[in-house]
Amino acid sequence: MNFHTDTIAAIATPSGTGGIAVIRISGTDAIIRAEQIFSPIRGKSPLHMDGYTCSYGYIRQDGEILDDCVLTVFRAPYSYTGEDVVEISCHGGRYLTQKILRMILCRTVRLAEAGEFTKRAFLNGKLSLTQAEAVADLISASGENAVKCARTLRDGATFRKISEFSAKLLEILSSLTVWADYPDEDIPEVNAETLEQELSSLMFHMEHLLKSYDYGRILREGLHTVIIGKPNAGKSTLFNALAGCERSIVTEIAGTTRDVVEEQVRIGDVTLRLSDTAGVHETSDRIEQIGVEKSLASIQQADLILAVFDQSTPFSPEDQTILKQLPMEKTILIGNKNDKISCWEFSQILDSENPVCVGISARSGQFPQLEQAVTAFASRKAVPAEDGMIANERQRDCLRLAVDAVHEALEALRMGMAYDAVTVSLDAASDALLQLTGERVTDKVVDTVFARFCVGK
Repeated sequence: MNFHTDTIAAIATPSGTGGIAVIRISGTDAIIRAEQIFSPIRGKSPLHMDGYTCSYGYIRQDGEILDDCVLTVFRAPYSYTGEDVVEISCHGGRYLTQKILRMILCRTVRLAEAGEFTKRAFLNGKLSLTQAEAVADLISASGENAVKCARTLRDGATFRKISEFSAKLLEILSSLTVWADYPDEDIPEVNAETLEQELSSLMFHMEHLLKSYDYGRILREGLHTVIIGKPNAGKSTLFNALAGCERSIVTEIAGTTRDVVEEQVRIGDVTLRLSDTAGVHETSDRIEQIGVEKSLASIQQADLILAVFDQSTPFSPEDQTILKQLPMEKTILIGNKNDKISCWEFSQILDSENPVCVGISARSGQFPQLEQAVTAFASRKAVPAEDGMIANERQRDCLRLAVDAVHEALEALRMGMAYDAVTVSLDAASDALLQLTGERVTDKVVDTVFARFCVGK
């Protein structure tokens, strides 16, 4: 079917029982189908309603009233999808919404696929591909910062930044092409030194945007956070307190946690993908050894490390082993059991400058200092969303290809190769940027992007 001629419908609100559900219809027959099933209590019928207007009335089936609802009409091209759109706000029972949806579906109206409404908005030029992806991020946002960033990207921040790069590339390519194709004309020769400066500046700004990917991933997925320490330091007690439930087994027996236990939690406005690891210690038990190896390996993979030490017992060789493994730039040192008499302080055993240290009692469940430390750590990774941000792997791969291509062009220029070689690389960079925004993209890529959307969006 052609996306510009067929009509689709779906329930746009989450599945379940609620006060209101919204059923969305989009396409050439959207308003006609609404006319067939909806009767206004007074005023105009759907066919005669203006765009951005509502009407209160009844959904009728075989002459019988099925439900009273509010019907809203959006006329093309001034709608989310760019097509005629009707939204029916009815009572939110499962049975009722499904029954109304089944009434709407007919020979000329089919059930929408996942993300198809936003896909149509993209295909009809209402959104760039990066803006469309921001819609999915907005829906799945788990905190205020994630919402703000997704909304900024939805408004086109990344598209504008990439468009600046594309425009600069086009300007450079045009000057190279004109100079090469019309050698007999009175056209200024391309200056190699100036060209190198322009490409170097362009690559610098592209790489700067590429670095925003880590923050975009953190906003989307949360900080990958590992809790590490020796057995009975209080790791699992802290994990359970942060998770709000007993996900890790807590006993007086050392080595209870033998594998990684994971949970998504929130501290303030920061989302953590929290992992409780096996206690790091010397052991002859092969299963415990595997757990310890996993714990040490997780240090390298983590965005944030919460290293828990029991300050109510003497600082041990095992504590020292853990301390040596920690990259302090992404570690918060936690002195646990501060409700007891402390045997040592971090200042007595640390050589590094300005480590982040907090004291807690994991059993209390109250960690204001830890919350402040986590919030401060997350803020260090923040980038201004209004400057654009790389939000997912697809965007990162496209921008990485563009950066590599500009780097190849620079290398060709510095080696004294013909400008044709430079042009070939810059053409590849331009193509990668157009794929990023969706201005030049395959159907397969488009289908993959929208497959992660929910039905109804």
